Amino acid sequence: MVSKLDLYKVFCMVGKRESFSKAAKDLYMTQPAVSQAIMQLERELDTRLFNRTPKGVSLTHEGSLLFEYVHSAINLIEVGEEKMLEFKNLTTGELKIGVGDTISRYFLLPYLEDFHNKYPNIKFKIVNGTTLDLCSQLKSGEVDIAVCNLPIDDPSLELRPCFDIQDTFVCGEKYKNILSKPLDFHELIKLPLIFLEPNSNSRKYVEDYILSKGIRISPEFELGSHELLLEFAKINLGVACVTKEFSLEYLNKGLLYEVKLTEEIPKRNIGVCSLKSVPLSRASTRFVENLENRQI
Repeated sequence: MVSKLDLYKVFCMVGKRESFSKAAKDLYMTQPAVSQAIMQLERELDTRLFNRTPKGVSLTHEGSLLFEYVHSAINLIEVGEEKMLEFKNLTTGELKIGVGDTISRYFLLPYLEDFHNKYPNIKFKIVNGTTLDLCSQLKSGEVDIAVCNLPIDDPSLELRPCFDIQDTFVCGEKYKNILSKPLDFHELIKLPLIFLEPNSNSRKYVEDYILSKGIRISPEFELGSHELLLEFAKINLGVACVTKEFSLEYLNKGLLYEVKLTEEIPKRNIGVCSLKSVPLSRASTRFVENLENRQI
């Protein structure tokens, strides 16, 4: 069955070529099929669209009026199809990523750089926030994906672990004497502790693990960023709970020292969060694949 859109495409081509035979050639159709399509459209509209002459055809007044609309509509459809192809080939589009400052700086930046080099026409929108904030922004559609500290207990989200991280404790020169032997958690909590704020997912993970051992922490300092944890420990204000992988610059330069524990805190992950109910865009899918496969 010939669709109305097909009839209009035939009509538009005949109007441009002013010939059934030329239109048929361009459309890879037979001339009788083109003539039949035009007659069908004229019957449905109850209007004569073309004047037939021995030299060809010309649009009637009504046909000319319709041609302007149809020609514009078909052009818009073609532009839309081209845009879809561009999105498919990642030659246009936008990728909205939610991420915390620390993960952005120490983990995500190389992937952003690599993706931008491969797909320079994809625009980035980076939204910063805590894990809790980013999950809310995912649900409101403000970001396509969020790169967060896991674990997260939310059945509406799909979680894709990408990178293992280890929580540890570090200190400056003043507390170097505690490094002679591994400490247990009872000994650790006697020291002035520096932690992230209570609403931080990283803080909750470590605090809950220590609490599972029957020990409650009471930090001397609660800070808003991982960078501040490192700086406070460096100037000997206490022992800071940090992510080891994000503290290597300080540790390797001897600015801080890792405190060995008799029992390591179990590793956790950085991962990508997305809504289960919303399919990822082509750009989001490719970016997530790069993260999962560590392609940089």
